[in-house]
Amino acid sequence: MIVSINPTNGRELACYELQSDFVVDAALGAAAEAQGAWRKVPIAERCRLLTGMARVLRAGKSRYAAMITREMGKPVVESEAEIEKCAYNCDFYAENAATFLADEPVASNARESVVAFDPLGVVLAIMPWNYPFWQFFRFAAPAFAAGNGAILKHANNVPECALAIQKVMREAGCPEGLFATLLIEPAKVARIIADDRIAAVTLTGSTEVGAIVAAQAGKALKKQVLELGGSDPFIVLADADLEEAAKVAVKARYINVGQSCVNAKRFIVEENMADRFVELFVEGVSKLKIGDPMERDTNIGPMARENLMAGLHNQVERTLAAGATLKAGGAPLGGAGFYYPPTVLDNVRPDMAAFREETFGPVAAIIRAKGADEAVRLANQTAFGLGAALWTSDLKRARILARDIEAGAVFINGMVASDPRYPFGGIKRSGYGRELGVYGIREFVNIKTVWIGPAQAPTIAQGGIR
Repeated sequence: MIVSINPTNGRELACYELQSDFVVDAALGAAAEAQGAWRKVPIAERCRLLTGMARVLRAGKSRYAAMITREMGKPVVESEAEIEKCAYNCDFYAENAATFLADEPVASNARESVVAFDPLGVVLAIMPWNYPFWQFFRFAAPAFAAGNGAILKHANNVPECALAIQKVMREAGCPEGLFATLLIEPAKVARIIADDRIAAVTLTGSTEVGAIVAAQAGKALKKQVLELGGSDPFIVLADADLEEAAKVAVKARYINVGQSCVNAKRFIVEENMADRFVELFVEGVSKLKIGDPMERDTNIGPMARENLMAGLHNQVERTLAAGATLKAGGAPLGGAGFYYPPTVLDNVRPDMAAFREETFGPVAAIIRAKGADEAVRLANQTAFGLGAALWTSDLKRARILARDIEAGAVFINGMVASDPRYPFGGIKRSGYGRELGVYGIREFVNIKTVWIGPAQAPTIAQGGIR
């Protein structure tokens, strides 16, 4: 049984029966059969499905947003933005997929040689609860445009969203069987990964779960894209616009109640202006409204689950016990729901929990650096490497420092965010592979060389030397 809980009050929303092995097997078989036909459909026609997905999402935006907020607690205004972003992503790939997947001619002495991009097959998508629509649709739009099928194993605390996604796909005109949502326990995932009808796996989630899935997919020799945890640095150098940096820092940390892999988490500030930054940051935090996430002026709703709130508070307690300074928040609010206030920890050092570990919730760690070089060194002193922000007025220096920061993305004088136009993903324990952009649509394709002879003149390569 899968139980959906409203994090605002801790009450049960609904219960769902787990699907049997028979249902799972039928879904895999239907997806494989449907994908065999879908791969032959012209790309322009495949992109019409994406246009339909965007249309259905926008038509149901209010309903889907309320569903997200009800199941995982995101403020409803942010939930609406999530749905709109999904639709924009679908439109982006509908407009650009044909260009991204067009054959690429290769200069050679052959009569003709090209690189072609063929679909891999059916992709298993293992998705998290924090952006229950976006995480799926950012994968799905390019995957379907490329000719693949998909099976969704969603987080078990957002089953209503998972089933709604299936309905969106059906209403958008998805061919029967090409996509299915499975309501199963995590223990069943390994068998699905090993199934010959699954060609590849994509996962967004924790580093710990990513390692498990990577091992299972590796054993089966299946392609993987893993977008995992993050402890993103937000570097503020002495010549930065402090007021603007502090304003953006509040949003970068507390959007989605701080529950995002790409939230800014470690605020590394040059020490000669750190006091002023902390003052501005705490002032901004004090203006955030905590409350019912269905109210449009709420900034901070509940955390998604009670155990997540307890784990976050444990990190705060250990960090304070090690010598950090509490500037705001610091303890669960109590009462109904899983509410944890926006918390600010100052004078955090690399040996403390809030620096070493990913803090997946509304807790900011402020670290003081002696200069730009030390700030970058501290930024890189982590097992993660997803995103990073760098604030400075010296753009020439910023471009140099950006190359030294170990992350999949560096945003200069701005907040890290995913965007369909740019590749998104991490390094180190933040995973591998890329989503979005041209690189994202090419993750789940067979990059195939097509050579047509005879050659105009013999070459070493054609003589059998490998």
